[in-house]
Order: sequence, then structure tokens, then C-alpha cells
Amino acid sequence: MLHQIHIQNYALIDELTVDLTDGFSTLTGETGAGKSILLGALMLALGNRADTAAIGNAGQKCVVEATFNVKPYHLEKIFEELDLDYQDETIIRRELLTNGKSRAFVNDTPVNLNALKDLGRHLIDIHSQHENLELNNNLFQLRVVDAAAQNADLQKQYSAAFADYKHLQAELAELKENARQMSADYDYNQFQYNQLTEFKLDNIDQEEMENEFQTLSNVVDIQQNLSSALYVLQDGEQNIISELSQVRQAVQQTQRYFQKSEEYLQRLEPVIIEIKDLAQEMESDVQRLENQPERLEELRSKLDKLYSLMQKHQAKDVAELITIRDDLEAKLNKSDNYDAAIEQLQKQLAEATERATTLAAKLSESRHNVIEALAKQICSHLTGLGMPNAQLQITLTDTGSLTPTGRDSANFMFTANRNHELQNISKIASGGEISRLMLSIKAILSKSVALPTVIFDEIDTGVSGDIAHKMGELMSLMAKQMQVITITHLPQIAAKGSVQYRVSKNDEGGTTHTIVDKLTDAERVDEIARMLSGKGITTEARENAKSLLKG
Repeated sequence: MLHQIHIQNYALIDELTVDLTDGFSTLTGETGAGKSILLGALMLALGNRADTAAIGNAGQKCVVEATFNVKPYHLEKIFEELDLDYQDETIIRRELLTNGKSRAFVNDTPVNLNALKDLGRHLIDIHSQHENLELNNNLFQLRVVDAAAQNADLQKQYSAAFADYKHLQAELAELKENARQMSADYDYNQFQYNQLTEFKLDNIDQEEMENEFQTLSNVVDIQQNLSSALYVLQDGEQNIISELSQVRQAVQQTQRYFQKSEEYLQRLEPVIIEIKDLAQEMESDVQRLENQPERLEELRSKLDKLYSLMQKHQAKDVAELITIRDDLEAKLNKSDNYDAAIEQLQKQLAEATERATTLAAKLSESRHNVIEALAKQICSHLTGLGMPNAQLQITLTDTGSLTPTGRDSANFMFTANRNHELQNISKIASGGEISRLMLSIKAILSKSVALPTVIFDEIDTGVSGDIAHKMGELMSLMAKQMQVITITHLPQIAAKGSVQYRVSKNDEGGTTHTIVDKLTDAERVDEIARMLSGKGITTEARENAKSLLKG
């Protein structure tokens, strides 16, 4: 049950704490006093969209904190599913910051709004006036049937099976599209792959090929220049090797009387050896190099083909071409495996479809088992609310395919008058009839759904007098199963509450503020008398109020 609500800097509320009790509580007050503000703050705490316009003082954050006693309702599993710490006294806090951002907490643990809304659905049901319009919604009607049939566990099983079915369905469609695309590209990919494979890229050293090609392309020039170099080094009349030998002999002549000559000789000797080696290697290369036109043409052809492939595939080197070739091979292999993958996925989808279809059939059977009794129960309540001729027929139609709620579509056909044709609820003209029908539905669901709290926001629209009295009695009966809080303008309903709160405005200090008072017995008499006669409370209205409070 909702134990306490604390509001700070929300709309006309500076700071307000309301302590609530179990059973049946009523909230009354003049139009515009702020009852809707109180409800709006609570809905903000439960995850509704935040609006910075709701901040009272724009320079301070807005805080709404709702405290729930959840111990009797066995919600530990829900907390576990939402990855929240369970506490018997659970505190939900929503903060609306001045920059427009908001934060939410459950027992001081930060949560996102989806988790907050999921938890809120297990704690409280807020029935505002616009919810009456949901009676026209076939999905809402189906939820009513499911609640009466206590299908929560079966719905959870079906939802999981349906999600699996839709996932596999989408995966199969994607796989088939990929297979179609792959099939269309298969021949081209095979041609590309064959081109790269035939070139034997793994055996190619591009740098080595290019160097050899450059050498063979210039072999005559290389031989001529190396021969010229050899002549200078060893074959000319004044060749370098011979002259270096003379340098060595001259230095040796100074060894006896110049100590540094030894150092000169040590440095000179490797130079002579290196130049001799260089000359021998050049001579060997001159003798080895020869004009090879066939090899040159072979290299030219290979390099042309390599450069063509690199340009075609936008590759900068052989390594990138190898990567492209391997990718093509993987695509071709994948294409060959598509048929097997599609067959396997089709089998999984068939199994998932069967599971979902079986659970949908169980849901449908469970729904069909309760619709007749549910319609009778609703009509029984309507009789007690002054609609003795009310008739309700609930039909379930097979949608022909699996949907998020099964294979059923629900339709409520209703008439409030004898010998009148049943019509869609949308055809009901009277707001009072809609209010009574919705209250009857809520009264039945209160026995089926273990919900801690229900709040009615002026569900009594369009009714008065004895009907209002009977609606109050029905709410009081519901309060034996759960905490019921009703915002009302009708004294007959207000008097039925075990506790009554008055919402009013305070204009002290030139600023208007909303306040909430828990009324004493004497204050309740005055408040209900005011509701009966207006601001000028008469003795007759006060006596009538006392009579209403006695029940």
C-alpha cells in the first residue's frame, strides 16, 4: 500500500507530506484546489514524463518521494527481475532538475524510467478520467479478460515464446535475403577468386620481382658501367688497388722512426682488402649478368598482371590482395552453407511457432472459460449501481495469426436498456454509464489481481444521489481487498471513506500554495456539508452530512 507521499517544489506545492492509511480513503476539495496536482506528482514518481513547467521554484529541483509497504504482496521476484534491492518498505524517488533532466531511485538505487514504470505497475493502479476511454480499446478489453482469468504466468510464458518466434522469423528473413544476394553475386565472386588464386599470390615477392626486372631491363648499361669501374679499380695503368699498395709501401718505410705509421697501416689494410673484395664481386657480376629477353618478358607480364589486380581491387600490396582473396573464399564457402543454415533455422522457427501456438491456444481456452462468468459478474455489479437492465456480451475472435497477446481479439458489446440491441461500448452516450461500467470492472479485477493500491480520479463523473451512494459502497467493498483512494466531488462517496483528506489552497504571503489536511470527525461533517450545500453550510446540510457519515 501507499504509505506516504512527500512532495517538494512541485507546481503549487512548496513542501508537503501526506501520510495515508489502508482501507478506503477519499480526497475532496473545491475545483482547482490542487487535487490533480497531487495526482500528477504521484504519477511523476511512478515514471510519467517529466516537464520542467512542473517545477515550482525554477531555481530549485523538484522532488517527489512515495513510500510503499510491500511486505504483504510477495513482490521479491519482481524486484529480482528488475535487479533491485528488495525492502519491505520501498521508497521511490523522482527528482526533476532545473536543466530539464530527471533522476529516479528505488531504495536509493538509481533506475531508468522503464524499470520504474514496471515496478509501479505492480504497486498501484491510477484510474484517471481519460482511462474510461480505454473501454473502447480492444486491447484493454483483452487485458480485463486476462486479469479475470488470472493469466499472468501464462502470458509471461507466451510473451517469451512469441519473442523467440519473432526473432527467429526476422533472422530467417535476413538469412534468406543474404542468400539471395549471395547467390546473385556468386558467379562474380567465383571469377574474382579464381583470378587471385591462379596468380599464386603466396609465392610472390613483389620487391624481388621488381628488382630483377629493373636489372634485366638495364643489363647492358650495368655491365658497361661495372666494367669501367673495374678498370679504375684494378685494370688501368694507374688503378686504385695498385696505387693503394704503393701507399702502404711508403708508410711502411716510416715505421722505424715514426710511431704513428703503425696506426696508418692498421687503418689502410682493411681498405685495401675491402676494395679488392669489391672488385672481385663486380667482376663476378659482370661475368654473371647476361641478356635474358625471355625472363625479362616473363617478369614484365607477371608485374603487369599484378599491378592490374592491385588497381582493380584497390590494394596497395600483395598482402592486401591475399586478404581480399581469403575474404572471397569465405564468402563462397558461406554461400555453399546457406542452404543448410536456412534449413536449420526453418526447423527452429517451426518449433518456436508450435510452442507459441500451443501457448496461444491455452490462453484462448483460459479466456473462453471466464468470459461468460465475467460478463455476468459485471452486470451483477451494474444492477447494484442502478442499471438493472444492463447486458454485456464478451466475444473473442481468432485473429488468424500470432500477435503479442496471442491469437484472440476481444470485443465488449453492451446495452444499459432492456430490449435494446447490444452495441460497441463506444456507442454509449452517458458518462455515468461508462463510469459505472468501469467501476464494476475494477471491482471484479480487485479480487483477481493482487494489486496493493488503486486510485480513482473522479470515476464518479455523471452520477449522483443514490447511484453515488452505491458506487461508494462498492469502493468500500473493494477496500477490503486493497488500499482504495478516491478523488471525488460527491458527498455520498466521500462519506464512505474510513479516512478523508481535504485539498485546499492557501494564499498567505501573496503566493498560492496547495495544502492537504487529514480531517477530524468534526471537520469531515463540515466538509461534506459544504459539498452538499456549497460555501454557506446550513444546519440541514450538516445533519445530512452526519447521516451520510453514519452510513
